[in-house]
Amino acid sequence: MANGITSTAMVEAAGRAGMIGFFGAGGLSIDQIETAIDTLQANLGARPYGFNLIHSPNDMALEQKTVDLYIAKKVRLVSASAYLDLTTPLVEYRLHGIHRDANGRIICPNRIIAKVSREEVARKFFSPPAHKYLQRLIQEGKINAEQAELARQIPVAQDLTAEADSGGHTDNRPALCLFPTMKALRDEMAAQFNADIPLRVGLAGGIATPESAAAAFAMGAAWILTGSINQSCVEADTSTLVKKMLTEARQADITMAPAADMFEMGVKVQVLKRGTMFSMRGAKLYDLYRTYEDFADIPESQRKLVENSFLKCTFEEEWANTRAFFMRRDPVQVERAEKDPKHKMALVFRSYLGRASLWAKTGAADRAIDYQIWCGPAMGAFNEWVKGSHLEPPENRNTVDIAMNLLYGAALIMRLNHLRNQGVPIPAMPGLLAPAKKDQIRHFFLEV
Repeated sequence: MANGITSTAMVEAAGRAGMIGFFGAGGLSIDQIETAIDTLQANLGARPYGFNLIHSPNDMALEQKTVDLYIAKKVRLVSASAYLDLTTPLVEYRLHGIHRDANGRIICPNRIIAKVSREEVARKFFSPPAHKYLQRLIQEGKINAEQAELARQIPVAQDLTAEADSGGHTDNRPALCLFPTMKALRDEMAAQFNADIPLRVGLAGGIATPESAAAAFAMGAAWILTGSINQSCVEADTSTLVKKMLTEARQADITMAPAADMFEMGVKVQVLKRGTMFSMRGAKLYDLYRTYEDFADIPESQRKLVENSFLKCTFEEEWANTRAFFMRRDPVQVERAEKDPKHKMALVFRSYLGRASLWAKTGAADRAIDYQIWCGPAMGAFNEWVKGSHLEPPENRNTVDIAMNLLYGAALIMRLNHLRNQGVPIPAMPGLLAPAKKDQIRHFFLEV
């Protein structure tokens, strides 16, 4: 989860347990990301970890700077998310250091796990990079002609996470339809590469119980990825109030709202609805943006509503704050906004949307009604599963405990189904899949 909600503590805990966590780098400054890299490299050493690389169509300079940092710091694994198409920085990251080893095999030190929900985007990740990207990187001196030739023989990503109905950026795809499609695409694209380059597909979105984990593996998922449910864990870098709100969520307590990073494009994110008015206020801002060319054109009653209830200051005062932010981050946006009042309005509205997630993370008491909390239906399913167990209170929700309980339960289901398919009568066993404690889980896996 972005803004560092998937924290270094969470990634470290996962890595020490033999799993892979991805630090939530989206929305953070380069300095903050660099600090996280230094922390994880010092604490984990050779243990597994990765970093998020989020598509930034409205701030390509930030995406490039993030890639530059990952390359300089030798971050070897990223989860590429929210991509609508490939970008030059993404391709550059993948190809940096590409070479043949002593046996003639193509080696790419940097790996990408692409998180996608659309077949056409998945196809691009499972294909070699397009000629235009290679030409651009050659012209910029970032790869040579020999490396470009090697790049034409490998996929941009060997690993792809099919992202179903998840929190945050999502197309709300049903996993039962999405995963088989991505798996078939994998088989089609794998024919283009030799056995040294296997293509794999995992599944994310809606995984919150042993049953959903077992279903993913039964369909052939190479791995499962969780997100929404980890936000309520003790290691998550978000406020105590947000964790409490998440523990009370049910599957119907979610909705879609405008995304801050792709506001003008009409892209939406899935968020918690219960206890916050963020989704309704975000929808109002997008409606005003689509309807009017200038904030001054908006009827006075609507302007006052935005200023008094949403921004809590005048539009011009908020523009001054937004302008100062973009002067540091991307001055081109300021230049454009001062010529185009509609773009100025978009930047101010995006400022509200973006800060809403930070208010939630920091627990700003006076902004609780505006909290933006990324959340999918998995959160409600998880809460129902752990009700009455030691994992019900947020203070007991440890990342590794939750992950091991999902795997423990999935293993039980798969073993019982195997026996059932062999004709072995299986009696009803109420509570069999209830969350277990560490010693019970360890004992089970030792027996297996």
